[in-house]
Amino acid sequence: MVKVAVIGASGYTGAELARLIQLHPQFELTHLYVSAGSVDKGKPLAQLYPNLIGTVDLPLLPLDEMALAQLGNQTDAVCLALDHLISAELAPKLLALGLVVFDLSGGHRFADASVYSNFYGFEHPAPELLTTAAYGLAEWQAERISAANLIAVAGCYPTASLSALKPLKQAGLISDGSRPVINAVSGVTGAGRKATINNSFCQVSLTPYGVLGHRHQPEIELQLDHEVVFTPHLGAFKRGILATITVQVPNGTTAADIDAAYSCYNDSSVVQLLPTGQWPKIDDVANTPNCLLSWKLDAERGVLVVVSAIDNLLKGAASQALQCMNIRFAVESGL
Repeated sequence: MVKVAVIGASGYTGAELARLIQLHPQFELTHLYVSAGSVDKGKPLAQLYPNLIGTVDLPLLPLDEMALAQLGNQTDAVCLALDHLISAELAPKLLALGLVVFDLSGGHRFADASVYSNFYGFEHPAPELLTTAAYGLAEWQAERISAANLIAVAGCYPTASLSALKPLKQAGLISDGSRPVINAVSGVTGAGRKATINNSFCQVSLTPYGVLGHRHQPEIELQLDHEVVFTPHLGAFKRGILATITVQVPNGTTAADIDAAYSCYNDSSVVQLLPTGQWPKIDDVANTPNCLLSWKLDAERGVLVVVSAIDNLLKGAASQALQCMNIRFAVESGL
């Protein structure tokens, strides 16, 4: 059994990840942690999330220096469901204890440390680690994930976008000089558990945010190796992401070419292509680890529209982390 602890377990993603690990036949969930000053410390996780009663009954322990020092003897791996900067500060300490670290924040997704000052608002505290981290887009980075001790789990919007675009890029089906246009809508859980006026259901309707400056745009561009235009939106629903992506394809591109590109997912149990003419919706993916894709080609104008749908808390975070854990420890899926 692989022993795993979750730090930041009181948030939506941390709670989902705790549930998935607990249910996994080859992982043992050993500890759940929150910050030493958290109002939730000492509470059972199931008190915060009653749906977990009888599934995850572990308490939320405060993470102090003593608890941190003991982790090396108690676990094999640690998952960080934390703020970007806090994850970046904790990772070196955990790696020094000999642990495998799965970071669900954006704290280690870029080799270039300047991205953090430009898009995340802080100077990275351990830039020497950035080149050692494997990017955790499970379907595309399995070889690197399997050998890494620091895995930077892909972001939610990038997962939806890259799952749609990487097959096209690999097949040479994105026109040179063009920029795919990604319009993506997320449920309010993407803003985290802490209540603010901006993510109150009484305030949320449908609105763009982070226009021409969202931190997920450089992540998508880095992993795609192609410039994009990315506009996120906040929608009045709890969970899920729907991305509608418009791509300029080379002259002469046919439907058979698109089919061939997406055949890379033929053996995937997670990323699935819907039949022609059927479009994914949020309800199809909410509470599942799946990514559903569908596309339509206007061959005359060289325009392809691809729609991608995921659950932001699962394929966009917790279940993708579990996929990475499966790969790293060479265990059966458990999804």
